[in-house]
Amino acid sequence: MAIYRRLLRYSVPYWGFALLAFVGMVFDAAGAGLFTNLIKPLLDDLFVQRDPDAIRWMPIALVGLFLLRGIATFATDYGMARMGRSVVRDLRNAIFRHYQRLPATYFDREPSGQVISRVIYGAEQVAQASADSVKVLIVDSLTVMVMIWTMFRESPSLTLYLFLMVPLTGIVWQFVGRRYRRINRNIQGSMGSVTGLVEEAVEGHREVRIYGGQSREAERFDDATSRNLRLNLKVASTNAFSTSAIQLLAASALAAIVWRATRPDLLDTMTPGSFMTIMTAMLLMLPSLKRLTSVQATIQRGVAAADELFDVLDRPVEADTGTQPLTRCRGDIEFRDVRLAYVDASANALDGITLRCAPGTVTALVGPSGSGKSSLVSLLPRFYEVSGGQLLLDGEPIERYRLADLRAQIALVSQRVVIFNGSIADNIAYGGLAGASEEQIVAAAEAANAMEFIRKLPDGIHSAVGEHGALLSGGQRQRIAIARALLKDAPILILDEATSALDTQSERLIQDALSRLMRDRTTLVIAHRLSTVEHADQIAVLDGGRLVELGRHADLLAREGMYAALYRLQFRDDADPPAADQA
Repeated sequence: MAIYRRLLRYSVPYWGFALLAFVGMVFDAAGAGLFTNLIKPLLDDLFVQRDPDAIRWMPIALVGLFLLRGIATFATDYGMARMGRSVVRDLRNAIFRHYQRLPATYFDREPSGQVISRVIYGAEQVAQASADSVKVLIVDSLTVMVMIWTMFRESPSLTLYLFLMVPLTGIVWQFVGRRYRRINRNIQGSMGSVTGLVEEAVEGHREVRIYGGQSREAERFDDATSRNLRLNLKVASTNAFSTSAIQLLAASALAAIVWRATRPDLLDTMTPGSFMTIMTAMLLMLPSLKRLTSVQATIQRGVAAADELFDVLDRPVEADTGTQPLTRCRGDIEFRDVRLAYVDASANALDGITLRCAPGTVTALVGPSGSGKSSLVSLLPRFYEVSGGQLLLDGEPIERYRLADLRAQIALVSQRVVIFNGSIADNIAYGGLAGASEEQIVAAAEAANAMEFIRKLPDGIHSAVGEHGALLSGGQRQRIAIARALLKDAPILILDEATSALDTQSERLIQDALSRLMRDRTTLVIAHRLSTVEHADQIAVLDGGRLVELGRHADLLAREGMYAALYRLQFRDDADPPAADQA
């Protein structure tokens, strides 16, 4: 109930539509009651007494009654749909906005399929719980009460037989409710698995084909959908059991009413109209009782989805306790005995890193995979929080700065290029850069050597890039990312092997552009090819989360340490001729 009350609070802004729907529900149930009450005069006055006044007004009353119910049904359906769909929109927006503010550690642990499933599938289940189920609960509950009142008005003694089924109905409801809650929580997880598998297969469709993984992916997907099928069948079987049980109980109560009505003491005093009124009320009550039992499945599914959504909404967002504004920093970065420990990791990702990056200098981070290079640069924009030690920017701990101001000082070009659906101009002038003029966008693209291919496109910088940049090559996507960083003109630049996807000619042009860009900026370069960082002001060699060497290229070579060994290994690999040439 706590979850459901919290869910209903999302409906408060749409109270007008809720009121419209509620009025429609009242008139709908009242219309059903009026129709039942017309049964007695319909039989007694028309067919038994053949009253001419009743013959004249009865058809008009029937048409007017169903016109009233039609208007009431429209008001109910529209009001609930308007409220329900609005709640879905608001919940999806709330979840999406909250995702934007959650720390990176959350997404490291959460499968992307679950993240997507909550926004799409979970919110839809919530809509059914907050709109469709409420409609059934109110309309059918009112209908049941109206029908009971109609029966009681005609014959209190017969109506008492109906209450024999109430305790048994309560037992069925309790059993069904517990079972629904247990099953529907598992359904939420199974839908996330299905979504995740589809996402993996679509994004990795080339690897799937090249390595012949179609059968494996099909089997995995079949397992996930089969589990989802089994869970939904459990819901269906539970629903079928509850419906059958309620119908059996109602039929038993109906049989008891028929038996009692045929006893001599009632048979002589009850008119055919009164008896048919009671029977009609009972028969009209049965579908409502059936829907009230089966609606539990929808409610519990929606509550399970809402519980999962609220769990996300209740998670703490990125810590942003800084109060110190920052317009443009000098770029003086200092790591003091910095440590970083990931959740559930057996060892520190970074262990006692002490390193200073002076303003306007280039610091290259090198080392084998898993040495901590990406972890170190991720601390600067506070994607991860320092576990120990201090990270200073211009002499101040970075947590003292406002988070948005801190990140405004940093431009990032990562090895994993992210291109958003839209035009080339939209991707270069992305987010906070959206106010840039077309001339500024073209200048940034020119400096990144991107205009070389942009000029050949029919719409120039306004050409579409497709989803994830599907219409562009890897090198073209990389150059757009570099143009984005050039346009930002931030005092700190993070490069994660920014030229890895470029051909030799383009790489040379980009290196010249980056050299000009880095001249007055503090730059951290994650380098995999050591030949690209020979001219860095300092090279930090990381291994196992520790800083093992620090110095310039020539000095590190002379030390004959890890850097020299890595350099010789790469130089030998690069110098080896192709196998065909050796032959």
